[in-house]
Amino acid sequence: MRYLMCTAVLVLLAVGSAKAESIATDIVVRAKARDGKFIGSSIGGAWVRIKDADSDKVLAEGLTKGGTGDTETIMSTPRTRYGAIAGNAAAFKARLLLDRPVFATVEVLAPYIKKQARTVSQTQLWLVPGKPVVGDGLIVEVPGMIVDILSPGTHLYTPLSQAPYELKANVVMMCGCILTEGGTWDGKTMEVAAIVEKDGRPYETIPLHMQATMNTFQALLKPDAPGNYHITVYAYDPKTGNTGVDQTSFVVTK
Repeated sequence: MRYLMCTAVLVLLAVGSAKAESIATDIVVRAKARDGKFIGSSIGGAWVRIKDADSDKVLAEGLTKGGTGDTETIMSTPRTRYGAIAGNAAAFKARLLLDRPVFATVEVLAPYIKKQARTVSQTQLWLVPGKPVVGDGLIVEVPGMIVDILSPGTHLYTPLSQAPYELKANVVMMCGCILTEGGTWDGKTMEVAAIVEKDGRPYETIPLHMQATMNTFQALLKPDAPGNYHITVYAYDPKTGNTGVDQTSFVVTK
């Protein structure tokens, strides 16, 4: 009997020891703009958070670092099965110590420093101890566009006599890739407009037109009376469904 008890204890200890063994497991996560390139250091990176989906425990987190990747490879070359597109493009790399398969949630907040454009994209996958997810790794798509209103300045006070007022916005892809007329990302094919409200009521919608300076769209606002003006500039690409918005307000005085 004593022998059997000792044997059982040894078996339990062995099982417990096996369960406690952690195995290094590498994972590479990349954030890729929809109809764009990888989100990297030039636009502030994407914040990646890897969590245990059951417990919500954070296993690893940090910024993607590196470049946006090769434009020709990503945007123009037909992709083949198993064909890599990332190369040395921006990535978040982590080495996890796992003692069991983990069902993980991978969240991507991007572009991280652009709060008015930042979105949360996520996916889930099983992470198995010792089974790396590397190479191109896990690519998470990030839809949208980055819109920054350049003019008018926030809470500008200006007399009606100074009208018309310039409406100017900067628009880029979520990876920071530039818009030009006839370029890889053709600004002429995208819809950019300002929705104007006066004193809380709809006033008019004004199309903004692509300028010679890359990423720049411009129009004129000609108000007919003093008031509080709220400007919402949106960008929309009908080919991809990408959208972006920025807002500001200013005051027209007598």
